[in-house]
Amino acid sequence: MFSLKSKIALVTGAGRGIGRAIAEQLAAAGATVMLNDLDAGPLEEAWQAIAGAARCAGDLTDPAFPQQLVDRTVGELGGLDIIVNNAGYTWDNVIQKTTDEQFQAMLDIHAVAPFRVLRAAAPHLRDAAKREAAQGMRVQRKVVNITSISGTGGGVGQAGYSSGKAAVIGLTRTLAKEWGRYHVNVNAVGFGLIGTRLIQPLTEESKIEVKGREIRVGVQSAVLDKVIAASPLGRAGTVEEAAGAVLFFCSPLSDFVTGEVLMCTGGMSF
Repeated sequence: MFSLKSKIALVTGAGRGIGRAIAEQLAAAGATVMLNDLDAGPLEEAWQAIAGAARCAGDLTDPAFPQQLVDRTVGELGGLDIIVNNAGYTWDNVIQKTTDEQFQAMLDIHAVAPFRVLRAAAPHLRDAAKREAAQGMRVQRKVVNITSISGTGGGVGQAGYSSGKAAVIGLTRTLAKEWGRYHVNVNAVGFGLIGTRLIQPLTEESKIEVKGREIRVGVQSAVLDKVIAASPLGRAGTVEEAAGAVLFFCSPLSDFVTGEVLMCTGGMSF
């Protein structure tokens, strides 16, 4: 139905889970993909599995790195047509137990990092649009930011995560208005319960490491069962299904859609 051949895509958080599935589907549709992840090991595995991909490991919350990532993508691959701001994680606690560091970490990865990536990309997108206009051409480019049902409806124990995911919706809708003149569609996909390591059954061992910190993740089994039972589809989504919603916004099928939030939740709502 469509091809992304000749398109260059940047996907953050592409080493595992939803991000890797997004990168795989973009590559399968013909795009050349720059993979980014904080963790070099999973990033290397993804790079080896995705034909034609490039990779750039690094910390998106380092103020200098988003610019370096965008510049490397353009310099190494020759342009930038699709940006998927997917990188993120959860660091939950009820508000009275949430530290300033914890709250800021959620804002930094879910809102500040996408802002810096898009700010860095702005000159490349603008200049490309101007060159094409001078030749009588219109080329649609794509930005997809990742939000969450927690960003639209809140989540118990997720003051930081929910705030960051809500902020990215405002960023999405603002850039849709700013960048329409450059023929850039800017949309967001909001996920509900997707089968990644972040929703594994909660145990003492269910932890992830982020920049040297051990962070407990997961959901209590009884809570997980209750949430799944309340879902109209009666199950969690797969990473491939989550990536499919993103692929729509990266494709020509969405050329007249911008400033929208597509909720990929299996029908769950708050």
